[in-house]
Amino acid sequence: MNILLIEDNLAIIKGLSYSFSKNNYNLIYKTNLKDAKEYLKNNKINLIILDITLPDGDGFDLYEKVIKELSIPTIFLTAKDDEDDIVNGLNMGADDYLTKPFSTKELLARVNKILLKSKKDNIIKIKDITFDMDKLTLYKNNNKIELTALELKLINLLFNNLNKVVSRNTILDKIWEWTGNDVDDHTITVYFKRIREKIKSDIIITIKGIGYRIDEK
Repeated sequence: MNILLIEDNLAIIKGLSYSFSKNNYNLIYKTNLKDAKEYLKNNKINLIILDITLPDGDGFDLYEKVIKELSIPTIFLTAKDDEDDIVNGLNMGADDYLTKPFSTKELLARVNKILLKSKKDNIIKIKDITFDMDKLTLYKNNNKIELTALELKLINLLFNNLNKVVSRNTILDKIWEWTGNDVDDHTITVYFKRIREKIKSDIIITIKGIGYRIDEK
């Protein structure tokens, strides 16, 4: 399990690196927002421990603009114990909030709980389709469906936004980000037509002129 600690206190970094290693976690640390953003672009992380006050900005801002979109479970770790900050962090969608000073054992217990829940949540079954979000594999009645890398990313995008419409503009931007190809609106229609033909299921809902959605129920 890869855990990213975004924290500028070297004593905390040293202590947590030792304790997490003893518990078989791979703890990577970054001491500022800039380095954290760069790392998150190309690396898979299972959980983030995020300090709110960092040398080059606000941890809340990083969570709202980057982490939330990546759907990575997050624990806010901060010296701030103001109730408004705690409520703000949790309302943003963070999984937990721990104030300094803190018990490493308590932090590890919270990490274990979140990762266990996350592992269960990352296998999603809707009608006869099952999607493993960790392995990026799709099944229909336990039979694996072979999709291209881009098709899997599109499916993953919809599953990461269950019950929400993913707009065609967002999909166009994502395809550009993933492939560097400047595709048009018609191409998106073709991609989803191919996906539907392969999965032979009606779980993907078209919102005409707007985008696509997968509902949990």
